[in-house]
Amino acid sequence: MKVKKYYIAYILVLGTLFSCVPARKYEELKTKQDACKEENASLKSQNQNLEEENKELTVSLEMLNKEKVVLEKDKALLQSSYNQMKKNYDNTNATYQILLDKNKELLIGNNSATAKLMTQLQKNQEELQAQEDALRALETSLHKKERALNNLNQALAEREKRVTELEDMIAKKDAAAAELKDKVKAALLGFENNGLTIEQKNGKVYVSLDESLLFSSGSYDVGSKGIVVLKKLAVVLEQSPDINILVEGHTDNVPMKSQGAISDNWDLSVKRATSVVKIMTKNSTVNPKSLTAAGRGEYSPLDLSNTIEGRKKNRRIEVILIPKLDELFELLGE
Repeated sequence: MKVKKYYIAYILVLGTLFSCVPARKYEELKTKQDACKEENASLKSQNQNLEEENKELTVSLEMLNKEKVVLEKDKALLQSSYNQMKKNYDNTNATYQILLDKNKELLIGNNSATAKLMTQLQKNQEELQAQEDALRALETSLHKKERALNNLNQALAEREKRVTELEDMIAKKDAAAAELKDKVKAALLGFENNGLTIEQKNGKVYVSLDESLLFSSGSYDVGSKGIVVLKKLAVVLEQSPDINILVEGHTDNVPMKSQGAISDNWDLSVKRATSVVKIMTKNSTVNPKSLTAAGRGEYSPLDLSNTIEGRKKNRRIEVILIPKLDELFELLGE
């Protein structure tokens, strides 16, 4: 339903733009809007792929650990059986030697006793041969189990190494985001909680600026106070080339009457985001390729109360700082 609302609103914007805005301006806004959607979809897909890869590796690691425990138990049982059979073999062999000695002593004695002894000797030889065969079979099985256990340990070590690498990479990205958040806070000291909030979530840093800090009501021209804030923010961002910067304009849900170059709330949100981007690029060396301006209109509110205070919270600019994940995706590709 939300997508349908976006689609209907988007058609309304298109129609209004065709009637009120030059075709070239409309194409620029449409291109930026499409770029924002594509990057948002890409980020969602990338985040989902990371979570699925991490879950698969964790499940695989647990299965390998369970299989390792089973193999170790089998090995222990086989080792115990092997030791017992070897002990029996040694005892039988000793008995065989005793009988062999006795046979030599009785060779000159009673033929009947000699024949009985020979029968017993033959029986012992057969038992000894059977035990030797069983012992060899057990040794072969034990060697196979040991090889399988070694292979499993190697696979387990590789899995653990890969999981560790992924966790380290994610931790580094989170640490970089936290460091960036601290730098932004330091640069904008005095503005935070005075029309500006900074928070870190989902591996991103969100810098939210109230309408009152940047614009007059219904305007997309940034005031002098807002320019100061954006210049300071831009100076921090130009020192962090490994991030993508998404600037989103948000309005309240009160319908706006068409005035001049602004046709509605969605149009206003796009123009405000574009104004912020222009000031940041004009007053810093931030790479324009890492910047995206997008208008969200009234469709991503912070407060759903529909009160005066709630609508005031919803009228804002959000600068979303997104660490680039190229290294992480390269590791996943390997």
